[in-house]
Amino acid sequence: MLEILFEDEDIIVLNKPAGLLSIPDRFGKDPSLKSLLQEKFGEIFTVHRLDQYTSGLILFAKNATAHKQLSELFEGRTIIKKYLGIVNGRPQQQGVVEEFMMEHPIRKGYMIIHAKGKESKTTYEVVTYFKQFALVSFQIHTGRTHQIRVHAKHIGHPIVSDDLYGDAEKLKLSSIKKKNFKLAKQEEEERPLMGRQALHAASVCFEYKGKELLIEAPLPKDFTATIKQLEKWNTINTN
Repeated sequence: MLEILFEDEDIIVLNKPAGLLSIPDRFGKDPSLKSLLQEKFGEIFTVHRLDQYTSGLILFAKNATAHKQLSELFEGRTIIKKYLGIVNGRPQQQGVVEEFMMEHPIRKGYMIIHAKGKESKTTYEVVTYFKQFALVSFQIHTGRTHQIRVHAKHIGHPIVSDDLYGDAEKLKLSSIKKKNFKLAKQEEEERPLMGRQALHAASVCFEYKGKELLIEAPLPKDFTATIKQLEKWNTINTN
């Protein structure tokens, strides 16, 4: 079931679930959001993408004119795009990461910071500190592949459960609630709270048809459940 956040005759904005491809991959075997939209609407134009295991807000155009206009907005950096991420450790309250990025010359699909790459810029601000983690709001000012994930790693606070740029450790309740944790009798193995990179495209804001359009994507269940457990078992004692 597609979760549509905004739609008119020119564009459609959806809340993509984690695990679903934005567009078909080169093998074309797995379903993608674009292919599902094509089944419903016919011709659909890609404006931008989200990583397969990143959830949240994504835009598509319904015609070539809208596609051109939105693409120019994205390239001109006039769209405000914000993400929420849970990171390992406790970064400084706010900061700016400006680096050049490129794909690894040998490791295909893996992005690195390198002087020969393209410029990239991310600003961030901590929303909530926990003992071992932090909930962070990221704003991307460029649209490089894996940008937030690479920048989070660069500042020493990779996105939780990131299997490319982090330690790939799935976040489990036992690692948060270290004392008195007991596995439920009916479970043979503990299921992770966060089994994919903890990154969500939260909002987008831009001028559209003469008015400011702000669209927000609700957090998925795994994200809200993880935050709830962090607030319960991993908060900082300020007493």
